[in-house]
Amino acid sequence: MRRTQIIGTGSYIPEIVKKNLDFQHHNFYTKENTLIETEAAVIAQKFQDITGIAERRYVTDDMRSSDIAFEAAKLAIEDSGIDPETLSQIIIAHNFGDVNKHSNQTDNVPSLAARVKHMLGIKNPFCVAYDVLFGCPGWLQGVIQADCFFKAGESETILVVGSETLSRVLDDHDRDSMIFSDGAGASVLSYKDSDRDQGILSTASMSHSVEEFDFISMGKSYIPDSDDRVRFIKMKGRKVYEYALTNVPAAMKHCVEKAGVDISEVKKVFIHQANEKLDEGVIKRFFKLFGVLETPEGVMPMSVHELGNSSVATVPTLLDRVRRGKIDGQEIKEGEVILFASVGAGMNINAVCYRV
Repeated sequence: MRRTQIIGTGSYIPEIVKKNLDFQHHNFYTKENTLIETEAAVIAQKFQDITGIAERRYVTDDMRSSDIAFEAAKLAIEDSGIDPETLSQIIIAHNFGDVNKHSNQTDNVPSLAARVKHMLGIKNPFCVAYDVLFGCPGWLQGVIQADCFFKAGESETILVVGSETLSRVLDDHDRDSMIFSDGAGASVLSYKDSDRDQGILSTASMSHSVEEFDFISMGKSYIPDSDDRVRFIKMKGRKVYEYALTNVPAAMKHCVEKAGVDISEVKKVFIHQANEKLDEGVIKRFFKLFGVLETPEGVMPMSVHELGNSSVATVPTLLDRVRRGKIDGQEIKEGEVILFASVGAGMNINAVCYRV
Protein backbone atom coordinates (compact mmCIF):
# COMPACT_ATOMS: atom_id res chain seq x y z
CA MET A 1 0.00 0.00 0.00
CA ARG A 2 1.20 3.52 -0.80
CA ARG A 3 1.36 5.94 2.08
CA THR A 4 2.78 9.36 2.85
CA GLN A 5 6.15 8.88 4.50
CA ILE A 6 8.60 11.28 6.14
CA ILE A 7 11.94 10.64 4.42
CA GLY A 8 13.99 13.51 5.82
CA THR A 9 13.94 16.11 8.62
CA GLY A 10 15.88 19.19 9.61
CA SER A 11 15.65 22.04 12.10
CA TYR A 12 17.23 25.38 12.92
CA ILE A 13 17.73 26.37 16.55
CA PRO A 14 18.47 30.13 16.84
CA GLU A 15 21.69 31.25 18.47
CA ILE A 16 20.47 33.70 21.11
CA VAL A 17 19.53 32.07 24.43
CA LYS A 18 17.17 34.19 26.53
CA LYS A 19 16.78 32.95 30.09
CA ASN A 20 13.99 33.85 32.50
CA LEU A 21 16.37 36.00 34.52
CA ASP A 22 16.75 38.21 31.43
CA PHE A 23 13.21 39.47 32.10
CA GLN A 24 13.98 40.66 35.62
CA HIS A 25 14.23 44.32 34.59
CA HIS A 26 10.98 44.35 32.58
CA ASN A 27 7.93 46.31 33.68
CA PHE A 28 4.88 44.13 33.16
CA TYR A 29 1.33 45.48 32.89
CA THR A 30 -2.13 43.94 32.89
CA LYS A 31 -4.40 44.17 29.85
CA GLU A 32 -6.06 47.09 31.66
CA ASN A 33 -2.69 48.94 31.48
CA THR A 34 -2.07 48.68 35.22
CA LEU A 35 1.51 48.15 36.38
CA ILE A 36 2.03 44.77 38.06
CA GLU A 37 3.77 45.55 41.34
CA THR A 38 5.22 42.06 41.80
CA GLU A 39 8.94 41.96 41.05
CA ALA A 40 9.72 40.77 37.53
CA ALA A 41 12.06 38.08 38.90
CA VAL A 42 9.19 36.64 40.96
CA ILE A 43 6.90 36.77 37.93
CA ALA A 44 9.51 34.94 35.87
CA GLN A 45 9.90 32.19 38.50
CA LYS A 46 6.15 31.69 38.76
CA PHE A 47 6.01 31.59 34.97
CA GLN A 48 8.60 28.79 34.93
CA ASP A 49 6.72 26.84 37.60
CA ILE A 50 3.58 26.94 35.45
CA THR A 51 4.98 26.49 31.94
CA GLY A 52 8.21 24.59 32.54
CA ILE A 53 10.03 27.09 30.31
CA ALA A 54 13.46 28.05 31.67
CA GLU A 55 14.81 29.59 28.47
CA ARG A 56 13.94 30.21 24.86
CA ARG A 57 15.74 31.01 21.60
CA TYR A 58 15.69 34.22 19.54
CA VAL A 59 17.16 34.82 16.09
CA THR A 60 20.03 37.21 15.51
CA ASP A 61 19.26 40.66 14.08
CA ASP A 62 20.15 39.64 10.51
CA MET A 63 17.83 36.60 10.37
CA ARG A 64 14.18 36.45 9.32
CA SER A 65 11.66 33.64 9.23
CA SER A 66 12.41 32.75 5.59
CA ASP A 67 16.14 32.58 6.40
CA ILE A 68 15.75 30.05 9.18
CA ALA A 69 13.16 28.14 7.12
CA PHE A 70 15.82 27.83 4.42
CA GLU A 71 18.37 26.51 6.91
CA ALA A 72 15.96 23.85 8.20
CA ALA A 73 14.89 22.96 4.64
CA LYS A 74 18.49 22.42 3.53
CA LEU A 75 19.05 19.92 6.33
CA ALA A 76 15.81 18.06 5.60
CA ILE A 77 16.63 17.78 1.89
CA GLU A 78 20.14 16.59 2.70
CA ASP A 79 18.71 14.02 5.14
CA SER A 80 16.23 12.76 2.53
CA GLY A 81 18.86 12.36 -0.18
CA ILE A 82 16.54 13.73 -2.89
CA ASP A 83 17.36 16.11 -5.71
CA PRO A 84 15.51 19.32 -4.72
CA GLU A 85 14.54 19.82 -8.37
CA THR A 86 12.24 16.80 -7.99
CA LEU A 87 10.09 18.49 -5.33
CA SER A 88 6.48 18.91 -6.41
CA GLN A 89 5.62 21.48 -3.76
CA ILE A 90 7.15 23.63 -1.04
CA ILE A 91 4.73 24.44 1.78
CA ILE A 92 5.81 26.96 4.41
CA ALA A 93 3.70 27.31 7.55
CA HIS A 94 4.02 30.55 9.54
CA ASN A 95 1.82 33.26 11.04
CA PHE A 96 3.65 36.57 10.62
CA GLY A 97 5.81 36.26 7.53
CA ASP A 98 9.19 37.97 7.52
CA VAL A 99 9.61 40.67 10.16
CA ASN A 100 12.75 42.79 10.31
CA LYS A 101 14.46 43.61 13.60
CA HIS A 102 13.12 46.84 15.19
CA SER A 103 9.89 46.51 13.23
CA ASN A 104 6.81 44.37 13.66
CA GLN A 105 5.45 44.92 10.17
CA THR A 106 4.90 41.60 8.44
CA ASP A 107 6.18 40.95 4.94
CA ASN A 108 4.48 38.17 2.98
CA VAL A 109 5.05 39.26 -0.62
CA PRO A 110 6.47 37.24 -2.22
CA SER A 111 5.42 34.30 -0.09
CA LEU A 112 7.92 32.75 2.29
CA ALA A 113 7.72 29.53 0.26
CA ALA A 114 8.73 31.43 -2.87
CA ARG A 115 11.64 32.94 -0.96
CA VAL A 116 12.80 29.55 0.30
CA LYS A 117 12.51 28.07 -3.19
CA HIS A 118 14.64 30.94 -4.48
CA MET A 119 17.26 30.44 -1.76
CA LEU A 120 17.36 26.70 -2.50
CA GLY A 121 18.04 27.56 -6.14
CA ILE A 122 15.23 25.35 -7.44
CA LYS A 123 14.52 26.17 -11.11
CA ASN A 124 11.75 23.62 -11.78
CA PRO A 125 8.59 25.72 -12.45
CA PHE A 126 6.37 22.76 -11.59
CA CYS A 127 7.63 22.90 -8.01
CA VAL A 128 4.80 25.00 -6.60
CA ALA A 129 5.60 27.16 -3.56
CA TYR A 130 2.94 28.52 -1.22
CA ASP A 131 2.27 29.38 2.42
CA VAL A 132 -0.15 28.04 5.03
CA LEU A 133 -1.66 30.17 7.81
CA PHE A 134 -3.24 27.91 10.43
CA GLY A 135 -1.90 29.12 13.76
CA CYS A 136 0.50 26.88 15.66
CA PRO A 137 -0.83 23.72 13.92
CA GLY A 138 0.34 25.14 10.55
CA TRP A 139 3.19 22.70 9.91
CA LEU A 140 1.00 19.71 10.69
CA GLN A 141 -1.74 21.11 8.45
CA GLY A 142 0.85 21.38 5.69
CA VAL A 143 1.62 17.68 6.21
CA ILE A 144 -2.10 16.89 5.99
CA GLN A 145 -2.40 18.91 2.77
CA ALA A 146 0.60 17.08 1.32
CA ASP A 147 -1.07 13.76 2.14
CA CYS A 148 -4.19 14.89 0.28
CA PHE A 149 -2.20 16.00 -2.79
CA PHE A 150 -0.42 12.65 -2.85
CA LYS A 151 -3.68 10.73 -2.71
CA ALA A 152 -5.12 12.90 -5.47
CA GLY A 153 -2.20 11.96 -7.71
CA GLU A 154 -0.98 15.55 -7.98
CA SER A 155 2.39 15.23 -6.23
CA GLU A 156 5.14 12.75 -5.38
CA THR A 157 7.54 14.61 -3.07
CA ILE A 158 6.79 17.68 -0.93
CA LEU A 159 8.82 19.83 1.45
CA VAL A 160 6.88 21.12 4.47
CA VAL A 161 8.46 23.72 6.77
CA GLY A 162 7.25 25.45 9.92
CA SER A 163 9.10 28.68 10.67
CA GLU A 164 8.48 31.57 13.04
CA THR A 165 10.28 34.56 14.57
CA LEU A 166 7.84 35.44 17.32
CA SER A 167 10.48 37.56 19.07
CA ARG A 168 9.72 40.25 16.47
CA VAL A 169 6.04 40.56 17.43
CA LEU A 170 6.25 40.42 21.23
CA ASP A 171 4.99 43.03 23.67
CA ASP A 172 7.78 43.30 26.26
CA HIS A 173 5.23 44.53 28.82
CA ASP A 174 3.04 41.41 28.57
CA ARG A 175 3.86 38.44 30.83
CA ASP A 176 2.68 36.02 28.16
CA SER A 177 5.52 37.22 25.91
CA MET A 178 7.87 34.99 27.91
CA ILE A 179 6.25 31.90 26.39
CA PHE A 180 7.19 32.59 22.79
CA SER A 181 10.38 31.93 20.84
CA ASP A 182 11.85 31.51 17.36
CA GLY A 183 12.72 28.43 15.35
CA ALA A 184 12.22 26.38 12.19
CA GLY A 185 11.60 22.72 11.47
CA ALA A 186 11.27 20.94 8.12
CA SER A 187 10.34 17.58 6.67
CA VAL A 188 10.49 16.02 3.22
CA LEU A 189 7.48 13.81 2.50
CA SER A 190 7.16 11.20 -0.22
CA TYR A 191 4.33 8.93 -1.42
CA LYS A 192 5.78 5.45 -1.37
CA ASP A 193 4.92 1.77 -1.22
CA SER A 194 5.49 0.07 2.11
CA ASP A 195 5.52 -3.61 3.02
CA ARG A 196 4.81 -2.85 6.69
CA ASP A 197 2.16 -0.15 6.39
CA GLN A 198 4.63 2.64 7.11
CA GLY A 199 3.49 6.26 6.88
CA ILE A 200 0.39 8.32 7.59
CA LEU A 201 -2.46 6.11 8.81
CA SER A 202 -5.02 8.86 9.46
CA THR A 203 -5.47 12.59 9.93
CA ALA A 204 -7.90 14.89 11.73
CA SER A 205 -8.46 18.66 11.70
CA MET A 206 -10.85 20.97 13.54
CA SER A 207 -11.61 24.71 13.63
CA HIS A 208 -13.64 26.42 16.35
CA SER A 209 -14.20 30.03 15.30
CA VAL A 210 -17.20 31.28 17.25
CA GLU A 211 -16.36 32.68 20.71
CA GLU A 212 -12.97 30.94 20.45
CA PHE A 213 -11.77 32.79 17.36
CA ASP A 214 -9.92 35.57 19.23
CA PHE A 215 -8.34 33.56 22.05
CA ILE A 216 -5.05 34.31 20.26
CA SER A 217 -4.98 37.53 18.25
CA MET A 218 -3.16 40.82 17.71
CA GLY A 219 -3.49 43.85 19.97
CA LYS A 220 -1.72 46.95 21.21
CA SER A 221 0.91 46.96 23.94
CA TYR A 222 -0.19 46.77 27.56
CA ILE A 223 1.94 49.76 28.51
CA PRO A 224 -0.22 52.88 29.13
CA ASP A 225 -0.70 55.29 26.20
CA SER A 226 0.67 52.78 23.69
CA ASP A 227 0.16 53.40 19.97
CA ASP A 228 -3.00 51.62 18.86
CA ARG A 229 -1.58 51.30 15.34
CA VAL A 230 1.26 49.03 16.49
CA ARG A 231 0.07 45.49 17.16
CA PHE A 232 1.59 42.57 19.06
CA ILE A 233 0.63 38.93 19.58
CA LYS A 234 -1.88 38.59 22.44
CA MET A 235 -3.28 35.51 24.15
CA LYS A 236 -6.15 34.83 26.52
CA GLY A 237 -4.11 32.31 28.43
CA ARG A 238 -6.80 30.80 30.63
CA LYS A 239 -9.22 30.51 27.70
CA VAL A 240 -6.60 28.81 25.54
CA TYR A 241 -5.71 26.41 28.36
CA GLU A 242 -9.32 25.38 28.94
CA TYR A 243 -10.04 25.09 25.23
CA ALA A 244 -7.03 22.85 24.61
CA LEU A 245 -7.74 20.56 27.58
CA THR A 246 -11.31 20.08 26.40
CA ASN A 247 -10.87 19.70 22.65
CA VAL A 248 -7.38 18.42 21.81
CA PRO A 249 -7.69 14.99 23.51
CA ALA A 250 -10.95 14.35 21.65
CA ALA A 251 -9.38 15.21 18.28
CA MET A 252 -6.43 12.94 19.04
CA LYS A 253 -8.76 10.09 20.00
CA HIS A 254 -10.72 10.55 16.77
CA CYS A 255 -7.49 10.32 14.77
CA VAL A 256 -6.33 7.13 16.50
CA GLU A 257 -9.74 5.46 16.08
CA LYS A 258 -9.80 6.52 12.43
CA ALA A 259 -6.43 4.79 11.97
CA GLY A 260 -7.82 1.58 13.42
CA VAL A 261 -4.91 1.05 15.83
CA ASP A 262 -5.09 0.11 19.48
CA ILE A 263 -4.04 2.73 22.01
CA SER A 264 -1.34 0.31 23.25
CA GLU A 265 0.41 0.72 19.89
CA VAL A 266 0.89 4.49 20.34
CA LYS A 267 4.47 4.77 21.62
CA LYS A 268 5.16 8.49 21.19
CA VAL A 269 3.08 11.67 21.05
CA PHE A 270 4.71 14.68 19.42
CA ILE A 271 2.51 17.46 20.73
CA HIS A 272 2.82 21.20 20.16
CA GLN A 273 5.26 22.56 22.75
CA ALA A 274 2.96 25.19 24.23
CA ASN A 275 3.27 24.79 27.97
CA GLU A 276 4.50 21.83 30.03
CA LYS A 277 1.50 21.57 32.35
CA LEU A 278 -0.96 22.02 29.48
CA ASP A 279 0.72 19.32 27.40
CA GLU A 280 0.83 16.95 30.36
CA GLY A 281 -2.87 17.59 31.00
CA VAL A 282 -3.81 16.97 27.36
CA ILE A 283 -1.84 13.70 27.22
CA LYS A 284 -3.33 12.48 30.51
CA ARG A 285 -6.87 13.19 29.32
CA PHE A 286 -6.15 11.60 25.94
CA PHE A 287 -5.13 8.27 27.46
CA LYS A 288 -8.01 8.40 29.93
CA LEU A 289 -10.42 8.54 26.97
CA PHE A 290 -9.19 5.02 26.17
CA GLY A 291 -9.44 3.87 29.79
CA VAL A 292 -5.69 4.18 30.39
CA LEU A 293 -5.37 5.88 33.78
CA GLU A 294 -1.58 6.10 33.94
CA THR A 295 0.23 7.97 31.17
CA PRO A 296 2.90 5.64 29.71
CA GLU A 297 6.39 6.66 30.77
CA GLY A 298 8.41 8.48 28.12
CA VAL A 299 5.52 8.76 25.69
CA MET A 300 5.80 12.55 25.35
CA PRO A 301 9.15 14.02 24.22
CA MET A 302 9.54 17.64 25.35
CA SER A 303 11.71 20.56 24.26
CA VAL A 304 9.70 23.49 25.63
CA HIS A 305 11.97 23.78 28.69
CA GLU A 306 14.94 25.00 26.67
CA LEU A 307 13.40 26.14 23.37
CA GLY A 308 10.11 27.74 24.42
CA ASN A 309 7.05 27.90 22.20
CA SER A 310 8.08 28.57 18.59
CA SER A 311 4.54 28.07 17.24
CA VAL A 312 4.55 26.17 13.91
CA ALA A 313 8.15 25.07 14.47
CA THR A 314 7.74 23.13 17.73
CA VAL A 315 6.50 19.79 16.36
CA PRO A 316 8.84 19.42 13.34
CA THR A 317 11.80 20.62 15.43
CA LEU A 318 10.96 18.11 18.17
CA LEU A 319 10.66 15.30 15.62
CA ASP A 320 14.01 16.16 14.05
CA ARG A 321 15.78 16.34 17.40
CA VAL A 322 14.42 12.95 18.47
CA ARG A 323 15.36 11.37 15.12
CA ARG A 324 18.90 12.74 15.51
CA GLY A 325 19.25 11.53 19.11
CA LYS A 326 19.41 15.03 20.59
CA ILE A 327 16.83 14.48 23.34
CA ASP A 328 17.99 12.22 26.14
CA GLY A 329 16.03 9.01 26.59
CA GLN A 330 13.94 9.49 23.47
CA GLU A 331 13.95 7.51 20.23
CA ILE A 332 11.49 6.17 17.69
CA LYS A 333 11.75 2.66 16.27
CA GLU A 334 10.59 1.05 13.05
CA GLY A 335 7.06 -0.25 13.24
CA GLU A 336 6.02 1.99 16.14
CA VAL A 337 2.89 4.13 15.91
CA ILE A 338 3.40 7.78 16.79
CA LEU A 339 0.88 10.58 17.04
CA PHE A 340 1.34 14.23 16.12
CA ALA A 341 -1.02 16.86 17.55
CA SER A 342 -1.22 20.63 17.72
CA VAL A 343 -3.50 23.49 18.72
CA GLY A 344 -3.41 27.23 18.10
CA ALA A 345 -4.95 30.44 16.83
CA GLY A 346 -8.19 30.12 14.94
CA MET A 347 -8.82 28.19 17.14
CA ASN A 348 -7.48 25.22 15.20
CA ILE A 349 -6.57 21.66 16.16
CA ASN A 350 -5.11 18.81 14.15
CA ALA A 351 -3.59 15.36 14.56
CA VAL A 352 -1.80 12.79 12.45
CA CYS A 353 -1.38 9.09 13.26
CA TYR A 354 1.80 7.70 11.72
CA ARG A 355 3.58 4.35 11.62
CA VAL A 356 7.37 4.67 11.59
